[in-house]
Parts: sequence; structure tokens; C-alpha cells
Amino acid sequence: MRLPPLAVLLALAACTTSHEVVAPATAEQPSENWRARVTDADLARIRHWRNAWVDALAKARAAGHGEEIAREGALLDPDAALTGAALAPGNYRCRTIKLGGKAPANADFAAFPADRCRVGLDRGRLHFARLDGPQRPIGALFPDNARRQIFLGTLQLGDERLSLRYSRDDERDMAGIVERVGDNRWRLVLPYPHFESLLDVIELTPER
Repeated sequence: MRLPPLAVLLALAACTTSHEVVAPATAEQPSENWRARVTDADLARIRHWRNAWVDALAKARAAGHGEEIAREGALLDPDAALTGAALAPGNYRCRTIKLGGKAPANADFAAFPADRCRVGLDRGRLHFARLDGPQRPIGALFPDNARRQIFLGTLQLGDERLSLRYSRDDERDMAGIVERVGDNRWRLVLPYPHFESLLDVIELTPER
């Protein structure tokens, strides 16, 4: 079984009609094992998620951003994951925080305004797409356990409207962990992304 075709992901990103978030129980997913799809490089990222948190938070705090980290509460607590991690289909507001600059020119803490994301359901598979911003993750969500889903996808940049299929370009592949950290509050954690930071955290809240 292959990952969802590119057309499904593009349709998800292109659609702009609002709809309500449905109850997670309606978003049943097949039990496909994400480990059968993940690349070796992305498997290593997921396995070392805690190292990414520790390294990124240490750099951000050393650069004087301890208060900003504390203000985010559970969002930036590596151990804050709750049960009920599965995202429901619907529209979300997504806010990105980048932690731990990879190079001197990269900030050790950078928070960006919220923009639009969407979770769609097609043939039993959940898909995630960020609709706005210069860096837009697009891909599939896989079940893992009660406290997390796994995201495997690719990165769309700038004014691009086409996305590469996952595993075709290591520099564009993305792997992350979806966790619930509060009531109607989730995060997509991207350990060791290719650009700028050691860890990206995308906060997701249902659009109202």
C-alpha cells in the first residue's frame, strides 16, 4: 500500500471551505504501520525526539529565552503529552515556534503568528496540510499509540504549489509526532528539521 497520492494532498491544501471539527471517534484510521513507510533518516529523528527537545531547549534558555519558554506552558514541555492524541478532521490555527538555532545566524527562539492548517480524511487516512506561510508541511498522519500520532510528509516552500512525494528528496522529507497537550490543544513536534532549528513545534487549535 502506498502513501496517499499527491493529488489528495494538493486537494486538501487547495480547499478553503470552512467546516467544523468532528469528534475524534469518527476519524477511524487503518492500522497501517508507519514504520513500513518511514525513511531511515526520519526514523532516527523520531527515535531521538527527546534529545532534540533537550538540545533545543538548552540552547534557547542559554540565549536568554527562559521566560518565553515558561509562558508557553505545556506546549514546550517534552513530557506534557496526554491521551487522546488523534487529530480530528477539520480546520485549525497553527502557530510555529522554532527552538535552537542550527547556525549563528539562526535564532535560538522564534515564535511566529498563527495561520491556517487543515486535517482531512480520505479513504480512512488522515492528512495534514499547512495552508499558509513560507514553510508548509504536507503529509499523512499515522496511528501509533494513545499519546501520539506520527506525521510523515514533505516541506513546501515559498510560492510552490506542488509537493514531492515522501521519500523522494531527503532535504524535503519531514517526520514528526502529534501529541495532545490540553483541551482542544495539540502540537506537531518536528525533531531535527533540515532548516534553521533543532526543533520545530507547531501548536494546533481548532478554528472557531
